[in-house]
Amino acid sequence: MDAQRKDIVRSADTTLAVLEAIAFAEEALGVTQIAQRLSLSKGAIFRHLQSLVDRGFVAQDPQTSRYRLGVKASLIGRLAPPENDLIAAAEGPMRDIRDRTAITTVLSAPTTSGALVLNTVIGYRTIEIGVRKGSELPFHASAQGKVMLAFGPPALMERTLRLGLPPLTPHTITDPDRLVSEVNLIRENGVATAPEEALLGINTLAAPVFDRDSRLAGAVALCGSIQYLPANPDDGLFAMVREMASRISRTLGYGTRAGN
Repeated sequence: MDAQRKDIVRSADTTLAVLEAIAFAEEALGVTQIAQRLSLSKGAIFRHLQSLVDRGFVAQDPQTSRYRLGVKASLIGRLAPPENDLIAAAEGPMRDIRDRTAITTVLSAPTTSGALVLNTVIGYRTIEIGVRKGSELPFHASAQGKVMLAFGPPALMERTLRLGLPPLTPHTITDPDRLVSEVNLIRENGVATAPEEALLGINTLAAPVFDRDSRLAGAVALCGSIQYLPANPDDGLFAMVREMASRISRTLGYGTRAGN
């Protein structure tokens, strides 16, 4: 029975991975492309695709044979309550701060294993970094992730420390005590940085976004070259990130309940 349960979980996980690959792709994908992205055989991918097509979550273009999201996936997205639509709430503030700084803005939401990138508004700098939607940033090596460790449930920090802190660059925090100390400071200041901790030459400055129940909804950030976003950003950049996060939080209803 345990083996059967594991097979069911593994199959469900693969189906969701196929759906995510299609959802976060910038264009329709073929079976070979999906298989390569997930490191699985084309035969296995095809079986999961057929199930998704049959249920209406994925549609196949009859001319190209490529796959894109289907009507049922779109319907589920529209059924989310408007006040909980983090991406829509963040769109205006993210574009405004991008226009004022020329630096890319990034919106992320917490998962059990990292900060999931929901949207990016690409900046105007000569050297600019875009963070692909659907990518997952490590908690310990990203400003967004550290914001989530500071303001999310304690289980996120417990799991992060338990799994270890692998070095991504020479600047990645790998010492548990140092990470805990920095997260405590972020909780006090309401903002986080991660200079060259995930990728050399890149820094990120992030602040938390809260919903109407005062729960962490996500993190919004400036992300760019260390040339334009230095390890010690000026007060103006800190203020803009806080402003961006505050505007999104207000749109989500934060501060509207009695006692907030």
